[in-house]
Amino acid sequence: MNVRLWLGMLGALSLPAADNVPAHGLWVWKSSSVLEASHGAEKLRDFCQRESVNEVYVSVSANRDASVDAGLARLIGLLHRSNIRVEALLSSEDADEAGKHREKFLDHVRGIVAFNQRHSDRFDGIHLDIEPQQRPENKGAGNLRFLPGLVETFRDIRAEADKARLTVDADIQNKLLKGSLAERRMLMTSLPRLTLMMYELNSPGDGESLEKKIENVQTSSRKFLAMAYEGLAGPNLAKMSIALRTPDYAEELPRMLLTLDQANRDNPRYGGWARHSYNDTLTGGH
Repeated sequence: MNVRLWLGMLGALSLPAADNVPAHGLWVWKSSSVLEASHGAEKLRDFCQRESVNEVYVSVSANRDASVDAGLARLIGLLHRSNIRVEALLSSEDADEAGKHREKFLDHVRGIVAFNQRHSDRFDGIHLDIEPQQRPENKGAGNLRFLPGLVETFRDIRAEADKARLTVDADIQNKLLKGSLAERRMLMTSLPRLTLMMYELNSPGDGESLEKKIENVQTSSRKFLAMAYEGLAGPNLAKMSIALRTPDYAEELPRMLLTLDQANRDNPRYGGWARHSYNDTLTGGH
């Protein structure tokens, strides 16, 4: 077989999520602006290689033109050749609500499926940033009135994604881990992967030593993993990754991410870490 053709076929393959390799994820917001910058795709790839990132969550608008899709396809191919998975990052504050809001979001998911059908360099999965807790009626400790609708949305998305052989992961807040056993079972069986946003444990100016920050990450990550799965068993439970963000740790963030792996690598429910966000490393941030 012609070597060039063979390499092209390799680039067209989606990359599966490896169960035995912890995910090291990275959010990329405003992806059009990132890719429009000089050598934007290459700089993102180089950052991933340097920072041990093996999957990227790239924001994708529902309203895009062919040139944007071409840039996304090029990025996917570039990252795949470095063994980096790419998930389409989709956001909403109201997709948990049945009816027009959920259907609009499902159309966005179907748009990712259609993108994959049109391109040889394809998204590997869908990453969900659905935040009903941002609406006023859902604020407050213990207020999980939105959870049943959110889980229904997760399941509808999973049904669409499974048909297209796309993985699905969703960002969650620790508020969701404080629900009842039945609520946690509903959540933890809705998707194969979830990502806990473990934010605001520390800040760069809080005066805490590096050793104390490491201890906080170790203790809190183990606590939240235990909280998520307490009383739950079975093969259909999601794995859970843990996300940290740049504003909490600044240049110490890579050390904290390493701490997550070291503290939880023996826990079979631990899915890896995720870093929010690439945009924070760029001028202007996210």
